[in-house]
Amino acid sequence: MHYKFTLLFTAIGAAVCLMHAIGHDSEPIYILFYCLSVPAWFYPIVGYTNVNAALLYVLTILSWTIIGYAIDRFSVRKRSRS
Repeated sequence: MHYKFTLLFTAIGAAVCLMHAIGHDSEPIYILFYCLSVPAWFYPIVGYTNVNAALLYVLTILSWTIIGYAIDRFSVRKRSRS
């Protein structure tokens, strides 16, 4: 199995985190990060004071990797049925 989408989505997650780390003071980048980061959606539920940025970045990249892996798995399953 080729992990094309897993690698692509991991790179997207890393790029989103890198953009946020570099341009954290810019409002559009801040909003873009919190729109595209799945773990950041749940931080307000838990409490968003003293958010550990490194943990948020790792969880964001991990969530994008899992999404890409799921796409890879479903595409292999669909190709094997055809």
